[in-house]
Amino acid sequence: MIKEINIVNKRARFDYEILESYSAGMVLTGTEIKSIRLGKVQIAESFCEFHGHELFAINTYIEEYAFGTAFNHKSRSERKLLLNKKELKTLARKVETKGLTIVPLRLFTNEKGLAKLEIGLCRGKKNYDKRETLKDRDTQRDIDRLKKSF
Repeated sequence: MIKEINIVNKRARFDYEILESYSAGMVLTGTEIKSIRLGKVQIAESFCEFHGHELFAINTYIEEYAFGTAFNHKSRSERKLLLNKKELKTLARKVETKGLTIVPLRLFTNEKGLAKLEIGLCRGKKNYDKRETLKDRDTQRDIDRLKKSF
């Protein structure tokens, strides 16, 4: 039985306004999926970009598998993302024209045990937007405390 893997990129939700999200498969080697199942992944500094008509996740850190041999994977290599051709075309068009970016939001395993990467089409937030988000979060926390006390 495979345990549930759910690695979230909290920094992306703070730094970016997420417009759309997609679930993409990843092309991985054997030792990469073993490290993912152990939870040895960091997606906080990663981003996605197009090479030709294909989408790649760049700067995603998957730790080398401890029991791997000389054929172990590189920890920071480009990993191809699998999406439908229609989804790839719409993403490429939006990224080129509007100046948006694609950021990984969450890495998880599905029911079959396959690793999936939830990516988001994002627009960068300004500093005042970030302060407003923090202020909203603080006020919501205060309201919840008051509700709990009554």
